[in-house]
Amino acid sequence: MSIPLASPKKPVSDVKKVAILFSGGPAPAANAVIGSAAACFQQAGVEVYGMKHGYTYLADYKDGDVLKEGEAYIRLDKENLEGLRTEQGICIGTARVNPGKHLKTHADLHDPEKTAPLMTVYKALCSMGIDALVSIGGDDTLTTAAKFKLFMDDLPADQKRLKIVHLPKTIDNDYEGIPFTFGYFTAVEMLAKQIRNLLADSQAAGGGYVCQLMGRKAAWLAYGAAVAGEASLVIGLEDMPEEWQTKEETIDPETGKVINDADGKPLMRTVFDMQKVVNHCVDVIQAREKMGNDSFVAIISEGIAEFLPIAEIRKCISDDEYRSLKPDSFGHFPVSQLKYSSRLGRLIAEEYKKRTGKPRKMVGLQFGYEVRCNAPTAYDVILGSQIGVGCYRALCENNISGVMISVQDTMNLSYPRFEDLINMEKLRAYQRPVKVGSDIHQMARYLEAWTE
Repeated sequence: MSIPLASPKKPVSDVKKVAILFSGGPAPAANAVIGSAAACFQQAGVEVYGMKHGYTYLADYKDGDVLKEGEAYIRLDKENLEGLRTEQGICIGTARVNPGKHLKTHADLHDPEKTAPLMTVYKALCSMGIDALVSIGGDDTLTTAAKFKLFMDDLPADQKRLKIVHLPKTIDNDYEGIPFTFGYFTAVEMLAKQIRNLLADSQAAGGGYVCQLMGRKAAWLAYGAAVAGEASLVIGLEDMPEEWQTKEETIDPETGKVINDADGKPLMRTVFDMQKVVNHCVDVIQAREKMGNDSFVAIISEGIAEFLPIAEIRKCISDDEYRSLKPDSFGHFPVSQLKYSSRLGRLIAEEYKKRTGKPRKMVGLQFGYEVRCNAPTAYDVILGSQIGVGCYRALCENNISGVMISVQDTMNLSYPRFEDLINMEKLRAYQRPVKVGSDIHQMARYLEAWTE
């Protein structure tokens, strides 16, 4: 029978050296994840290498190179772990280098040119004597981890296989396989405070605010911040009904010409009627006024910017900014560059005056980047620490690879396989938007002023 206060036993494991890297945008509690993982590995006698700035130095490796300590990596040992879990920032830095971006199908795994970046990373890790890789990042990084495992599975039988596990990170919380990602609630808390400040300002000065929040495909951040901050209403991309949508030709902002698809036909993009959003916002303002509440702060997820009509995009940003926009192969524009909140605020003010005859100032704001390295809340430190402990337990105690570390229920660990989190045909991680009609989605509707 085990003793409740007994320390974990050191397992027999073939993992002697582990590399940890962080990729993509920052998130609060990043150091809780890194520090707790390193502490476990270190106490079990496993050497821990923190790779600097994601895949950057691994992807730049040349045969015969010796990666330099302090430049390409740091050793994570007891000297630099004390107090790390609660520190802001990312002790090993981050970057967006993606060695798996050229692999789109399983056939690409057999194309030496497309797998060359993964081979470079593999050789770099082998040159360091690494036995296991721990990647921390968003859905792109999860996808890269899955591609890397598939790549290694395809190596000749006599070549070394590195174990690989992935730790989910995104303040957007749009991850399949885990209820909430570390840093999400810290970001929500900081945004909620800003929203409460704006509400107080609105009550005092009589104006209103339209706040554009991060979240390209999923409005989890917007919904969480709106509920916690008592915003007047929240709208996400998920809330755009089909009857608000239509199609238009994709225009190249630089040339003003229609962009054609691979078949030579105009590339069509889905757009929505912005006036529908404006009308809903004014409906809520008037419903609040009937309740005797004149303050107004609207939270809109940035993802809807991707579906703005081109005529509206031109009115949201300067001519220089507009001409610099580059649509992707689907006709989507980069949402982080589309600051639409001020334009939306002006349209709301115009509609309000049209209905009531009274002027109403509406200020547009954009939030997001300032929350990514905020000091983590206790919840996110605990969640991040359990994820870090989980990667050690998966690799060294359970001897498993090709899994993501997840935390369920009351901080219980689970290890979903890459195959269950990735669309294996498209080699793309599944996304998780806020489900329309779900209880968390409906909670916002119950707490807003009812318009019917």
